[in-house]
Amino acid sequence: MIAIKPISKLLTLCTLSIALAACDDANSPEPMQSLSFADSFQTQLIQAQPGDVIEVPAGIHEFTRSLSLTVPGVTIKGAGMDSSILSFKNQAQGAEGLLVSADDFVIQDLAIEDTVGDALKINQSTNVTIRRVRTEWTRGAHTENGAYGIYPVQTKNVLIEGSVAIGASDAGIYVGQSSQIIVRNSRAEFNVAGIEIENSTFADVYDNVATNNTGGILVFDLPNLPVQGGQATRVFDNEIYENNTENFAPEGNIVGNVPPGTGLLILANDNIEVFENNFRDNKSVNIMVYSFALGGRTIKDPEYDPYPEQIYIHDNNYEGGGTVPGHTALKAWHAISGLNSPDIVWGGLVKPGSDGENIICLGEASNESFMDLKGGLDPNDISYDITPHKCNLPRLQSISFDFPRDD
Repeated sequence: MIAIKPISKLLTLCTLSIALAACDDANSPEPMQSLSFADSFQTQLIQAQPGDVIEVPAGIHEFTRSLSLTVPGVTIKGAGMDSSILSFKNQAQGAEGLLVSADDFVIQDLAIEDTVGDALKINQSTNVTIRRVRTEWTRGAHTENGAYGIYPVQTKNVLIEGSVAIGASDAGIYVGQSSQIIVRNSRAEFNVAGIEIENSTFADVYDNVATNNTGGILVFDLPNLPVQGGQATRVFDNEIYENNTENFAPEGNIVGNVPPGTGLLILANDNIEVFENNFRDNKSVNIMVYSFALGGRTIKDPEYDPYPEQIYIHDNNYEGGGTVPGHTALKAWHAISGLNSPDIVWGGLVKPGSDGENIICLGEASNESFMDLKGGLDPNDISYDITPHKCNLPRLQSISFDFPRDD
């Protein structure tokens, strides 16, 4: 049988309990703590309105899952690429660090570190500014690093400037299947490919430093992609040196075929102009231009044009390099000749039906060392004759944008 206490005693006990609770509340800290920036950042991205500026304060902000933005007209702004750091070293969810599908987007003055996959991916967007952004895998070159650092794809009107990309297992700064592109005043180091323009049109790549990558700068057009026909890229006023890092791309990746020691590779693109760059001590070759079909590679995409045409290379400076030829065709030639790779190597394959003229022009006053591999099947059948390539091609137009990009 349960004993029932008198009501007066119950009231006394209740009053005492309430009083004690009140005292505890009065003497205890606030029960609700303010959210950290990392906790609130994704909410800010989701709730953003066009024209918003989201500021990233100085400090290391740790995330365990991907961030995303789909609202146009947003600016994400940090306190500096070495001050405002988005760290994903403990990432457990998501394929990217920050994924953006939004027009009129600006991101600047911050770093994205140690993502599981790509660091900063911009997808299907128009009018994109990436300014003073650093992407890095802090453990250095490693096969398990994310593929791409700064990665606009299927975009239009893209400006990348003053940025740094380190440690990507594919490309540090990569612009793919895009048009109207500027990459300038940036640095790519310890990536497989430092800067890569792939299946894209109308690009200017200038005043950059590409060093300590496997390949410094790549201008590629590849088959079996939704957008093909890469052309009209200018590569100029860059420092491209000592790109001798061993290739650490995952097995099966196309850039896994890039030999360490490569300065500039041009693959299957048309209307490319390369001028006033400084090439130094790229151990395999400073510049190589070739067809996707070089060496007998099979092409199954009927829409793909594997032959580079109208490549204008002029007024560059070369110092050293070529001491350890790495491309398969160059290795076979080097085993016989014992020579260093020339400054410029051409694969030599010509589109069927073409007269072969003005495919590669080196300027009428050219004095670079040069080699034509003539398809690369016979290392004894090569040519050093530069005479057919002492020609000029029309200069390409500079890239400019019609929309403002305030700093």
